[in-house]
Amino acid sequence: MDRPLKYKQTYPLPEGFPELTPANGTSRAPNTLARLEIFAVKSSPPTSRGDIGNIRATTLNFRNIYEYGTLLAKYLETRKSIFIDQLKWQVGEADGMEFDQYDTPACRWVVLHEFGEVLGGVRLLPTTAECGVYSYMLRDAQRGILKGIPSDVLFIDAPVKHSVWEASRFFVAKDVASSRRLLVQQELFHQMTTVAMEGGATSILGIVPSVWARWSRRLNINASPVGAKFSIDGTVSQSVLFNIHK
Repeated sequence: MDRPLKYKQTYPLPEGFPELTPANGTSRAPNTLARLEIFAVKSSPPTSRGDIGNIRATTLNFRNIYEYGTLLAKYLETRKSIFIDQLKWQVGEADGMEFDQYDTPACRWVVLHEFGEVLGGVRLLPTTAECGVYSYMLRDAQRGILKGIPSDVLFIDAPVKHSVWEASRFFVAKDVASSRRLLVQQELFHQMTTVAMEGGATSILGIVPSVWARWSRRLNINASPVGAKFSIDGTVSQSVLFNIHK
């Protein structure tokens, strides 16, 4: 598969990020920045699907889930095995599947699978999404309506823009062999950015493990931190932003 090409470049802040200002008066945020230095991710056209063997990438939504049999159920079951069974997160569960209020018709589930087994996945949600009192995870945390995530999770005002999407529940299944994990992570990231761009996104927000710098080097990408480190059920995480380009 192709590897994202990394190059350092300075961009004006995306339209959804007019100024970096502290949330809730935290002193750890920058006072003000007219420009934000980021690392852009540029994806080349795929060279050969044979590079990833028999792995398939499927983007699920409420309109097409009937075409893929039990794939959505298997994906949610795998999420449970990661986030509830392994990481011990206190999140929603029913009938052996993990879910929450952001698994709505507005989201896209990107799933990597092989011979019927889920290898990895990520959930994408536009920052314009609304479902009752909820919008998207980082914004709702900043608004103080999510238990377990601090309201100063972002140094910036959470954007509501068609060009900004949120990525959450990024995982690689624990049964994926160590010799294949990097390949699966790279393919999942590639598929995630492709789906987001097809939806009109130019930037992606997400919560990643606090060791994201080491993780991103392995994937040959970089991102800018836009929040302080915090803990969710014992897992130390941080909010990051990266721009995506064709």
